[in-house]
Amino acid sequence: MLDQLAICGGTPVRAQGYPDWPDVDEATVARITETARSGQWGGFPFPGPNTAIFAERFAALHEVNHAIVMANGTVTMEVALKALGIGWGDEVIVPALTFAATAYAPLAAGALPVIVDVVPDSLAIDPDAVEAAITPRTRAIIPVHLGQVMADMDRLVEIAKQHDLAIIEDCAHSHGKQWQGVSAGAIAEFGSFSHQSSKILTSGEGGTLTTNDEHLAELAASVIDCGRAKDAAEEHYTFGANYRLSDLQAAALVGQLDKFEQQMAQRAEAAAYFEEQMASVEGVRLLEIDQRITRRSFYRYIVCISPEAFGGADNDLVCDALDEEGIGTWVGYPSLTRDLLFQPWLSRLPVAVEHADRLRPEAWHCPVAERAGGVETVYLDENVFRAGRDGVDDAVAAILKLQAGASQLRSLMDS
Repeated sequence: MLDQLAICGGTPVRAQGYPDWPDVDEATVARITETARSGQWGGFPFPGPNTAIFAERFAALHEVNHAIVMANGTVTMEVALKALGIGWGDEVIVPALTFAATAYAPLAAGALPVIVDVVPDSLAIDPDAVEAAITPRTRAIIPVHLGQVMADMDRLVEIAKQHDLAIIEDCAHSHGKQWQGVSAGAIAEFGSFSHQSSKILTSGEGGTLTTNDEHLAELAASVIDCGRAKDAAEEHYTFGANYRLSDLQAAALVGQLDKFEQQMAQRAEAAAYFEEQMASVEGVRLLEIDQRITRRSFYRYIVCISPEAFGGADNDLVCDALDEEGIGTWVGYPSLTRDLLFQPWLSRLPVAVEHADRLRPEAWHCPVAERAGGVETVYLDENVFRAGRDGVDDAVAAILKLQAGASQLRSLMDS
């Protein structure tokens, strides 16, 4: 007899759930408590004691010269652009499949985000689309290392050098990941990391910029510290604002960092096992993992479903059904071309007026990202991969259960 899906009233595959996130331990609580009692709560003078400790250790983890800790992983990219002198009249190329922050940051700096499509195999930014989008106004590229994949950094660095462009790696999903032995965030001018609540190295809110360039590090530190020079609190260095992280939040980051590498290895091992189990499952496509990724790490693990294998259900319904089976999921990001925030044809910026034909609605189209974000992508929560093989087995069982119960999903759509 066919098992009834949990979304239709049946018994869930995994009733016991998965490990909690954030992973709160007594050492982290003790560090936060000690910081609270110290009275050093804020971010001034910058960097605070915990901020300095975290910055040094985070830079060492990523084998990069400088780490600048700040308020969140959106202002990180805005600050990077400002440190690079990118602003009014400039264009910044970003992928269509990403969180809105990737495109918001250029706008906040005064530049225009130019959204391009992703490649089908990995859902990372398409280097050919990047090349096609370059104009005399283009100043930078922001590739996103989405989920378990990385953008083709070899090709993008080559393009950037050829056209004298900067690269800011959006590493919000990729703490600890490596490309040919070089850490994400250490390949280009800047790397941008998020420490928001659900990210794999979290302080609730927060972000870190990494760079190997001492001058860029000084500029970024000045921008977030009200324009003060990095090493002279009373001497203003540049135009800036207060984007500092509080030392209470930095205390949480230091505590989380103590166990980060163990968690990263745990997820990577479980992901490899998941891929083995899913290799023969039809109707679910695994993203291509480039062999140049030499250390794996991920925020959530992304698969692409074929709706036909689930009774015609799109990713929204499949995620709802998996959640009811006890497997935490999310549909992921819709294409930025479908986001009402990004409509460059309505902009009054001179660059948008000049390139009106290229930026009109009918040309604002990224078919790969639009299909993937619209019906295909399923993001499995990171804690599925911190529950050992048993946790992975339950996730695979739930996917197969949904496929076997495709008629029940179809009836939900018809009701």
